[in-house]
Amino acid sequence: MHPFSALRRRQVLAAVVLTAFGASAQAQTKWDLPAAYPATNFHSINLTEFAADVDKASGGKLKITVHANASLFKAPEIKRAVQGGQAQIGEILLPAYQNEWQVFGADGVPFLADSYDEAAKLWKAQKPVLQKKLDEQGMMVLYAVAWPPQGIYTKKPLASAADLKGVKWRAYSPATSRIAELVGAQPVTVQAAEFAQALATGVVDSTMTSGATGVDSKLYEHLKFYYDTQAWLPKNAIIVNKAAFAALDKPTQDAVMKAAADAETRGWAASRRVNGETLEKLKANGMQVLPPSPALKADLVKIGETMLKEWVEKAGPEGKAVIDGFRK
Repeated sequence: MHPFSALRRRQVLAAVVLTAFGASAQAQTKWDLPAAYPATNFHSINLTEFAADVDKASGGKLKITVHANASLFKAPEIKRAVQGGQAQIGEILLPAYQNEWQVFGADGVPFLADSYDEAAKLWKAQKPVLQKKLDEQGMMVLYAVAWPPQGIYTKKPLASAADLKGVKWRAYSPATSRIAELVGAQPVTVQAAEFAQALATGVVDSTMTSGATGVDSKLYEHLKFYYDTQAWLPKNAIIVNKAAFAALDKPTQDAVMKAAADAETRGWAASRRVNGETLEKLKANGMQVLPPSPALKADLVKIGETMLKEWVEKAGPEGKAVIDGFRK
């Protein structure tokens, strides 16, 4: 064989390899996923597993980087970032966006859905209505995972709601602010990432949140009592920019949807597990974990009824459709 033709063949082969490499490098898509909670939180761990599943199932075509603890965008900015395409995908706490559109706050209405089974039922009723709204905003919902049930943390014991009068109450959503107003507490808006600092400096001295947040923020260092009221189970939803999703090829889209379905199942199971573990951790760190007294429970149920009525009035037909679907 002529030496030139052998050299030429090697050059052609090298060009083919380079072209193929270039095509695969080009085909790799990178997404940023901002999240508001610590990397050690079960939601964040679940997101990291979701990203790994997508990477594996797409054969490395789609790489999702999780930015935990509000390191890329602060909690209230994440939805707008996904909507505007600054981030392709993000995790949001649904009730935090209730002022924008009431249906986001369905799972922040106290004592409407007060167990994991009830919360799953509510999500089933809420999801189609929510998807329609997000679709209009250029987004879609991939999955949602409930937080553990919400209880009340305080410095002093509570016999009834009257004992909350005047306390500085950390609020993180319209619903938590409204509860404060109804019991005569002072609502102070504090995001999860700034919570421990706000307690240490006396900005707040009570809140209503989950056992998981109690452990994340080491509430036992500042507060003495946790009343396990199981008031509601707010959800984090994973939303994606529709144009970013549409730009993926069909096998990669399928990989994302399959990983999302797995993450939803895994996330709800993790939430149940974390609920049990975190209440034990609060106790181990010297916090008193107590059931609410009958008087406190009755006061809270009354507040729940008031807030559900207010919510349905504001949410209109869409809200009514969610509640009817839930109560079927």
